[in-house]
Amino acid sequence: MTALTLSTSSAATTRVDAIVIGIAKSADGADTPVLAPGAETVDQAFGGRLATVLETLGASGGEGEVTKLPAPEGFKAPVVLAVGLGTAPEGLADGAGFAPETLRRAAGAAARALTGTGKAAFALPVADSTESVAAVGEGALLGAYAFTAYQGKEGARAKGGKGSKGGKGGRAAGKGAKTPDDGSAPLAEITLLGAKPRDKAHKAAVARAAVLADEVARARDLINTPPNDLTPAVFAAQALAAAKEHGLTAEVWDEKALAKGGFGGILGVGQGSQNPPRLVRIAYTPSKAKRTLALVGKGITYDSGGISLKPAGHNETMKCDMSGAAAVFAAVVAAARLGLSVGVTGWLALAENMPSGSAIRPGDVLSMYSGKTVEVLNTDAEGRLVLADALTRACEESPDAVVDVATLTGAMVLALGNRTFGIMSNDDAFRAELHGTAEEAGEQSWPMPLPAELRKGMDSPVADLANMGERMGGGLVAGLFLKEFVAEGTRWGHLDIAGPAFNESGPFGYTPKGGTGSAVRTLVRLAERTADGELD
Repeated sequence: MTALTLSTSSAATTRVDAIVIGIAKSADGADTPVLAPGAETVDQAFGGRLATVLETLGASGGEGEVTKLPAPEGFKAPVVLAVGLGTAPEGLADGAGFAPETLRRAAGAAARALTGTGKAAFALPVADSTESVAAVGEGALLGAYAFTAYQGKEGARAKGGKGSKGGKGGRAAGKGAKTPDDGSAPLAEITLLGAKPRDKAHKAAVARAAVLADEVARARDLINTPPNDLTPAVFAAQALAAAKEHGLTAEVWDEKALAKGGFGGILGVGQGSQNPPRLVRIAYTPSKAKRTLALVGKGITYDSGGISLKPAGHNETMKCDMSGAAAVFAAVVAAARLGLSVGVTGWLALAENMPSGSAIRPGDVLSMYSGKTVEVLNTDAEGRLVLADALTRACEESPDAVVDVATLTGAMVLALGNRTFGIMSNDDAFRAELHGTAEEAGEQSWPMPLPAELRKGMDSPVADLANMGERMGGGLVAGLFLKEFVAEGTRWGHLDIAGPAFNESGPFGYTPKGGTGSAVRTLVRLAERTADGELD
């Protein structure tokens, strides 16, 4: 993990490989970018002409824009990197600040631009704002990520293995593990200038940022690991190892225990694969906790679609179909590492959805853990089947709230795009709280309805319900299906992260290409708010 420290030193005297400053677009439309607070020392060294120099180099201050230039004479660092913050807020000259998410994204973009660099000092606008210190630290650490487990000689030995290297890439960087020597290793050390090393609030803010970034990296690593190395059994083993490391309790149901327990949804989805399914319960249970959260994650380690095979061009990224389980796993560990006063139990519903002679067929009927029967009309609507069993089991422990996370439907991507996840709930107030929590965490989301009239489309002539309904509103239909397996009176939320979980385009802000760790920060913030009594 990239090291993060605080310093009150001057940008001129800090011995690093690069100094990062912020610039913004002028609110009045002027071509010359506006220097953000924190850049004063660099500007003075340029004789007050830094903004003009940056304009000459083509810099505008647009969000995520990166411009490098030689550091002025007398600086210990050889390079200055100016990162765009977007349009300057009104009152910037009077010290008014930027939104936390703006700072996160800018810090992340700068950290990505410094891949292959040893040390950098970030002189972004933090002033005395603990929130700004947290945002810059979090964004820089999230941006300083690389998945390197399969690169170089070490990676070559990992390929084709049985999971021994899975989940080690991003978090291994900076911990003594071998990394590629081609300049692709992430930024190794970050110093936040203007933050106070002895300020308890600042220290706590960066400590939290480090835990969040580390656990987001855990989720990203799992998502990026190839499916031949991350089977349900390997995923479950990693959960057991993390539980032992962080003092959590963990239990794994293998295929025999699942059969004995009547988990027909998980077993049905996994029966076509030579890699049998697993259900994992991993729990953080502090003694003084008065509230409990249950988090349920879809963990399809590879999704071929089963007998309802996915069309060409839709299979290549299906290692990411366990992103929900990765987010839940990482969030539980983060809650433990942060010492939150709330019980958090994660349920990881793990299976591989493959076509074979033993796979479930369209027309089969599954007997679920809840006792309900489900007619399978489409084997590619498998995530809701494994989640249904896990949701029923999670509700048996009577948590104060249950939230499931899943890359569930392509319909949600069509509705909200690639960067926003949908939120559904059986409680309008809780749905609003989840949306607000995601916004606080810096993750894009949008509340979605559960129209009662769509439920009829899942009626089955041979079972209690079918796993498919009307084509239009498919993401909402999936939510209505899951609602059927939530215990009466249990407050429940559903996050469909199909869009933002895996970034197939170019990196942006603090978001890399590949696995993103979507929903981890929202779940951790939800746990914090629950611990603080904000969600009563």
